[in-house]
Amino acid sequence: MADVVVIGAGLAGLVAAIRLARAGRKVTLLTKGLGGLQLSQGTIDVLGYAPERVDSPLAAAASLPATHPYKVLGSDAITAGVAYAQDLLGDRLVGTAAHNVLLPTAVGALRPTCLVSPSMTAGVVTGGIKYVLVGFRQLKDFYPKLCAANLERQTAPNGDPIIARAVMLDLPAVADMADSSALAYARALDDPSYRAKLASALKPQLREGEVVGLPAILGHRDPNAHRHLEQLLEHAVFEVPLPPPGVPGIRINEALTALAKDAGVRIVAGAKVVSFESAGGRIISVGQATAGRIRQYAADAFVYAPGGFESGALAMDSYGTVTESTFGLPLHGLGPDLVTAEDPGNQALFRVGVGVDSGMRVVDTAGHAPYSNLYAAGGILAGALRWTEKSGEGIALASAVAAADSILKGA
Repeated sequence: MADVVVIGAGLAGLVAAIRLARAGRKVTLLTKGLGGLQLSQGTIDVLGYAPERVDSPLAAAASLPATHPYKVLGSDAITAGVAYAQDLLGDRLVGTAAHNVLLPTAVGALRPTCLVSPSMTAGVVTGGIKYVLVGFRQLKDFYPKLCAANLERQTAPNGDPIIARAVMLDLPAVADMADSSALAYARALDDPSYRAKLASALKPQLREGEVVGLPAILGHRDPNAHRHLEQLLEHAVFEVPLPPPGVPGIRINEALTALAKDAGVRIVAGAKVVSFESAGGRIISVGQATAGRIRQYAADAFVYAPGGFESGALAMDSYGTVTESTFGLPLHGLGPDLVTAEDPGNQALFRVGVGVDSGMRVVDTAGHAPYSNLYAAGGILAGALRWTEKSGEGIALASAVAAADSILKGA
């Protein structure tokens, strides 16, 4: 029997599991898949829009509605969550929860975020910056001309123009391969000889003072790939995140999964949690559907971090009824007109989720806990438009640390 069962292997689930295991708890993590980090851009968004673009996430979070997870958690929890991620991942993340930077996206928009990989820092938008965006004919997820043209339509935060141009290389990740994925390129760039081949093709086309923007392919497992390529090119180099799956997100997922295993977390993957048993207002066990049977996992406490609609943890039927799929939990944010045509980016439906108290214990709309040992974290929480706000990772970290600490304190 575990002390704690964590459900979900995204950012919230992994971080909660690591924190609990490092504190001496016996932790089992149940997951039906690889978790949402594989689809992420490898950055930590705390709060990018509220609704206008945000420069200082902690300051902006104070003005959010009372139902928002950040208002429930408080600024100290946000800071603690981000600090814990930096503690876990070390030099894989650069930045602070108090300040956003702007990074170019694959289509040349400017995206605010807090913590970024060192392989992205050279691309932070500043006055006077000159970009050269580099694409590969064999990689269909990045079009440097589109990115450069859109960047030049915008200005840096100080009002200076952004200067950008495009270069296209004919350089497959694998010889004679007509189409290559970002991950195939990243694995190729783990090899120093391929980095030298790339540098040889690209360096003659660079101009003085340019910052080189490559799609996010600068190594899968080799942490030195980025710096080595900078040395070969004698130019600053940065990665531009691509549509999912994203190599930077894969790197973070693999790093956190390894940390969880090193901490002693037992990870059981490949099957969905489909049932539970309860008694006396507590969850006793959950059932995971394995080949031919339901396997039960008992614990003293449970952390529910399955994601939201995107993972199937929340579902809406053809009658507009929204449900939570595992425990049948009461949902917050329900009401008429959950989906409207007026503002596609501000749908009330996506604020629907599970309510929690300040310790991340699941509560109903009256503030009562249906199960005293069930905690929730991450995308299942009600009250946020995570994609529109660019707040998903910040909510995941803050709530995961708060849920783990509540369990550790016996709250």
